[in-house]
Amino acid sequence: MTDIATPSDWDRSGLPAWSFFNPELLDVEKEQLFRAHWQMICHVNDVAEVGDYITADIVGERALVVRGKDNVVRAFHNLCRHRGSRVVADDKGTCKSAIICPFHGWVYNLDGTLRGPAQPKTLPDLDPVEFGLKPLDMEIWQGFVFVRFKAGPQGAVAEIMARYMPELAQYRLETLIPVEGSAWSENIKANWKCVRDVDNEGYHVPLAHPGLHDLFGPNYYDEPFVAGTTRSFGGFRDGTHRLWSVHNYRKILEAPERLDDTHKAAWLYLGIFPNLVFGFYPDSVIVYAEFPVENGKTIQRGATYRYPEEDRRMRLARYLSMRIDRATSKEDEQLIEWTWEAAFSSGYDGIILSDLEYGVKTYHDALRKLFPVLSGSEPPAGELAKTNTALLAAQGHEP
Repeated sequence: MTDIATPSDWDRSGLPAWSFFNPELLDVEKEQLFRAHWQMICHVNDVAEVGDYITADIVGERALVVRGKDNVVRAFHNLCRHRGSRVVADDKGTCKSAIICPFHGWVYNLDGTLRGPAQPKTLPDLDPVEFGLKPLDMEIWQGFVFVRFKAGPQGAVAEIMARYMPELAQYRLETLIPVEGSAWSENIKANWKCVRDVDNEGYHVPLAHPGLHDLFGPNYYDEPFVAGTTRSFGGFRDGTHRLWSVHNYRKILEAPERLDDTHKAAWLYLGIFPNLVFGFYPDSVIVYAEFPVENGKTIQRGATYRYPEEDRRMRLARYLSMRIDRATSKEDEQLIEWTWEAAFSSGYDGIILSDLEYGVKTYHDALRKLFPVLSGSEPPAGELAKTNTALLAAQGHEP
């Protein structure tokens, strides 16, 4: 746990209503948050064999992760150097020996270099590296593949997550295997920040999430954002469980010996700014993140990973934990959309946060650091980006 305590007197007001529907702010967020911060694409075992690939679309960017013939995992823009087509069209698949653009048939090696264009005599000589697929800034942390579309303020993922490694080492994350068919995607009718505001606090768990409350009871707590990360912990409560999924999960689960006694009976959540959450369970690891499309439309994606030694009993326990998670996600989706609707109401004049929602406040502080414009009134149309840049400069920060 962090040693940062909730202060006795703090700003409980949250973000201004205009921040949830201003289109200029969303454009700046896409550029400065989602393009300039690390985004987790997959695990290396999602692309376990030579030629395996995964793609992801994020705020107008297109990422491609592929394993080369040399067994090295690389990340590129999913962008043909000829006319900008997607060089692979599917979400995932396998290229047997090369990547072939479906538009005109330009061929790329699995290391991204250009093997050759279609009808090469109609073109000048093209350098295979210069005209190869454009690489993305990439980092592999504990088996998870992160990319970044432009330089940003974050350090390496390994540095960001270093303070958690004594706790995380027991989960052996490099060995994880994707659960077939577990990847999911939901369209949420809300601004993306509404997702974070609901997810960054457990104050609503007792009433809104019967499954989680049955599993944790009073043993769930959130820690504030510190240095771009946050931690939440739910220890399983003792006694009889009321819900079928929770009762049978506790009955069937035999936590692996590699976990210490505290983590054998708990779910641990770690969040990475601005939009990624890991869930570390005795039976599996989950990941989920949200991506803005427009104000009123957010895509949330997630997946589940298992351990290679999983037996029948652990597989059944994982099924039950996924069942609890699915119910929780649907419950949150309704809360998120209600939060979004509130910003348009004539009766909405802001919020007041509980001490149990201090994590929401610290996340808002992280946003205000990048977007000091959030601390004031809504700028006139066409002025938001310029106003924010001026405020950053006045504070001595690079925009």
